[in-house]
Amino acid sequence: MATALSKAAATAPAGPACCPTGLEVPLDRDTAEALARLLKAVADPARLQLLALINASDTGEACVCDLTSPLGLSQPTVSHHLKILTEAGLVTRERRGTWAWFTVVPERIAEIANVFR
Repeated sequence: MATALSKAAATAPAGPACCPTGLEVPLDRDTAEALARLLKAVADPARLQLLALINASDTGEACVCDLTSPLGLSQPTVSHHLKILTEAGLVTRERRGTWAWFTVVPERIAEIANVFR
């Protein structure tokens, strides 16, 4: 996972759209709230595990049905966490039949990392 994210970090902008200069300048309230929402999306152990599992998969994507067992969580709980990650733009979702497949958005992960550089 670190390799893919490191490559993305090298090409990503200086920070997320909500905070393009990282923490090098004072943040106004709206910018700070947008950044806090983004960080809140990854501030959960299950969500971090989901990002790592998806990113580490052979194909770079994972079906929700393959994510419940490694986390030891129910399908509705995993789906809830994936919804939060999707709304934050950290993963994309593609519906295939009755299942949803998720892919990590490496540029978005790199934006988070760049906030603290």
